[in-house]
Amino acid sequence: MNIVFMGTPDFAVPCLQALLDAGHTVSGVVTQPDKPKGRKYVLTPPPVKVLAQKNGIPVYQPVSLKQEDSWEPIKAWNPDLIAVVAYGKILPKTILDLPRYGCVNVHASLLPRHRGAAPIQWSILMGDKETGVTTMQMAEGLDTGDMLLKCSTPIDPQETSGQLHDRLMTMGAKLLVDTMEHIQKGDITPQKQDDSLSTYASMLSKSMCPIDWTKSAEQVHNQIRGLSPWPTATTLLEGKTLKVHSSVVDGTCKGQPGEIAAVKPLTVACGDGKGLRILEVQYEGGKRMLIDAFLRGHPVKIGMVLGK
Repeated sequence: MNIVFMGTPDFAVPCLQALLDAGHTVSGVVTQPDKPKGRKYVLTPPPVKVLAQKNGIPVYQPVSLKQEDSWEPIKAWNPDLIAVVAYGKILPKTILDLPRYGCVNVHASLLPRHRGAAPIQWSILMGDKETGVTTMQMAEGLDTGDMLLKCSTPIDPQETSGQLHDRLMTMGAKLLVDTMEHIQKGDITPQKQDDSLSTYASMLSKSMCPIDWTKSAEQVHNQIRGLSPWPTATTLLEGKTLKVHSSVVDGTCKGQPGEIAAVKPLTVACGDGKGLRILEVQYEGGKRMLIDAFLRGHPVKIGMVLGK
């Protein structure tokens, strides 16, 4: 099968590699333009481009796909199918209709739950116990196409978005190859999504970072996990920003929301009467460190209130 692959970040890399390992012909790769990164703003290629060039695959990096002339390189590759994994832009109908088998997308949730840009993070933010990966036949709507295959996995209570991301990208690669196999055999039956069960996983922003200690300990814990490694949950300690990278829900805890109820281990009272043990932090302008190391340089006292 002649495939064009469209993808950009780390999440898409195993999918492209899996297609190559399975013996599929990838005639071209479409990815986002190189972007400046780091403090020195060094122009950096997307991870998918790096893998494509390593394997001698032609790479196309359009700034936009809105103009008709931007479609020509993709048409020239004459794909039987376009595989789309975290490409980063909405595809026009002309591209969706171009291949014989259409466009197949790998989405990191159990659709129709968590349609949108940040399904991995929102599955944790919402306290889901299970998530997974779905392949779907792409349509014009946002992640509304017919579902092809699904693979589910439990979410560990301590798992962060970064850790879940790494598991799901491996699952997604296998599911994409399995989907291709069934499409070639002609024995796959697309399933309509139930729109009444859909939720929307919006893009993350730094406005989501400040911790509201009046929420339950589990809600705050999910916020910390869901926003790790980026953009990272934050609170205030003596007026300075403190990033909170990891935590664990504790038992019953006395104190007003945000109050330090114990120092060893550092435990903060939450709105539901339970405590949250803080495990790893990063002070404003400082390095990420385990809480014991942080407290040696920044001693705190029982009764101090975070968030003020």
